Amino acid sequence: MFHTESDVVFVKGLKVEAVIGVYDWERAITQPLLIDIALETDISAAAVSDNVDDALNYKAVCDDVSEWCKEIKAKLLEHLAGQIADKLLTKYACHKITLSVAKPTAIAQADAVGVQITRYASVSTDKLTTKEAAKEADNSQSDDA
Repeated sequence: MFHTESDVVFVKGLKVEAVIGVYDWERAITQPLLIDIALETDISAAAVSDNVDDALNYKAVCDDVSEWCKEIKAKLLEHLAGQIADKLLTKYACHKITLSVAKPTAIAQADAVGVQITRYASVSTDKLTTKEAAKEADNSQSDDA
C-alpha cells in the first residue's frame, strides 16, 4: 500500500463537503471532496503502551482536516492541499505527509480529479535526524583527514 521506510498513520477516503472552485457557481455551493492522508511518524511508543495518548490520533486528524476544508474555502485544490499539509505538520508529530484531495463530481467522464502532494517537516539544526547526524559526523571526519 505505502512505499516507505517509516511507520504510517493513514486516512483513506475522508469525505468532506466544502466550498471549492474558481467559478461563481462553485463559490455558492459545497462540493464533495475525498481526502487520503498518510502521516509518517514513529508509532513505537503506542505499539508498546497500547495507550491512545502515545498515538497520533486519526480521529482528531479527520476532525481537523474536515474543519479546515470548510474554513479555507479554497479556489484551487492545490491551495487547499498545501494549507492542510502545513497545518498537519504544525499540529501533529509527523515528519512527512502525503495528501491527496479529489473532487469526485468535477468531471462527468472521470471517477475523480485531484492533486497529490508530499510535504516534509522542517528540521531545525539542533534536532538533526539520526541519518543526518551520522552524515555530518562522517563529513567532519573526512575534513579532518
